[in-house]
This record gives sequence, structure tokens and C-alpha cells, in this order.
Amino acid sequence: MAHITFRTFAATLLGAAAFSLSLPAAHAEEQGTLNRAWNDTRSATTNTWDKTKQGTAKAWDKTKEGSEKAWNKTKSGTANAWDKTKDGADKTWDKTKDGSEKAWDKTKSGTANAWDKTKDGADKTWDKTKDGSEKAWDKTKNGTANAWDKTKDGADKTWDKTKDGSEKAWDKTKSGTANAWDKTKNGADKAWDKTKSGTEDAAQSTKDWGKRTGKKIGNWTKQAGQDISNTFSGDSK
Repeated sequence: MAHITFRTFAATLLGAAAFSLSLPAAHAEEQGTLNRAWNDTRSATTNTWDKTKQGTAKAWDKTKEGSEKAWNKTKSGTANAWDKTKDGADKTWDKTKDGSEKAWDKTKSGTANAWDKTKDGADKTWDKTKDGSEKAWDKTKNGTANAWDKTKDGADKTWDKTKDGSEKAWDKTKSGTANAWDKTKNGADKAWDKTKSGTEDAAQSTKDWGKRTGKKIGNWTKQAGQDISNTFSGDSK
């Protein structure tokens, strides 16, 4: 409200000043009245401003004081909260660290025990595996040797039989081949003799047939000439 009043008075004062300047000299008395009004207005405005300024200062002082108190409380509360948080965090960390160390000690101890058991079990397993492998190898080696001896002996016997059978088969084949060759040769000789004899006989027969044929042809030619001669001479009877 003080601020609005001050603006109203200022406007009034400016309006009065402008109005007084516009008045002619004849209105000097009225101007004096306006001057008094101006002075009253200025005095009232000054008092109002002083009161406003003073009230504003007091209000600022209270606000500043309240802000400082609020800040002090906030700072104090923050410090207290931080102290509590830090103290709680330290306690939590101590508990966590202590629990972690205990858990690590247990894990380390359990791991060492588990490793010892695993190592011991692995050694025992390896001993059994090694012993079993050696026994299995001895059996395999012994069985392989026996199997080889049997295979070799069986192979020798089979070879002897095969060799003996092959020789017998070859003797039979050789003997049969010789007999077959003799028969073939003998048959070929006989066939050749027959062919040779037949060829000679055929040649002789051909020769004799030629003689006989020539003789007949000569006689027939002579007879035919006689017949032709008789025909032309009229002695056909």
C-alpha cells in the first residue's frame, strides 16, 4: 500500500508542478496555495518513504536473521546427520570387513582341505589306473603273442596245404596239357593226311575228267560239222 501511495503522490506532485508552470502571473496567490500543497505532498511522501524504507530494512533484518538461523540449523543438522552416517558406515564396514575376513578364512581353509582331498583322491585314482593299465597291457601283450603264434602256425599249415595242392594241380594240368597236345597233334596229322590224300585224288580226277571232256568235245565237234555239211548239200538223210 505504501508503494502505491508514493506513486500516487508523485503523480500528483508532477501534475501540480506542470499546472503551476502553466499559470500566468495573475494567479500568484493561487500558486502559493499550490506550493503549500506541493510541500505538504513532498513531506508526506518523504515520511511515507522513510517508513517504507525502515519497514523494508526491518523485514530484511528479520529475513536475514531467519535465514541464518535456518542455515545454522540445516548446517548443524547436516553435520549431525553426516556424523551419524559416517559412524554407521564405519560400523557397517567394520562388520563387513570382519565378516569377509572370517568368510575368507573359512573359504581358504575349506579350499585347502578340498585340494588335499582332491589331490589324495587323484593320486589313488592314478595308482589304480596305472596298475590297471599295466595289467591290461600285460594281458593284451600276452594275448597278442598267443594270437600271433596261432595265426603264424595256422598260416604255415594253410601254406603247406596250398603249396601241396598247387603242385598237384600243376602236375595234373601239365599231364593233361601234354595229353591234349599229343591228341591234337595226332588228330592234326591225321586230318592233314586225309586232306593231302583227298587233294591228290581230286587233282587226279580233275585231270582225268579234263581228258574225258576234251575227247567228248572233239567227237561232238566232228559230228556237228558233219551234220552241217549234210544240211547244205542236201544229204541230210
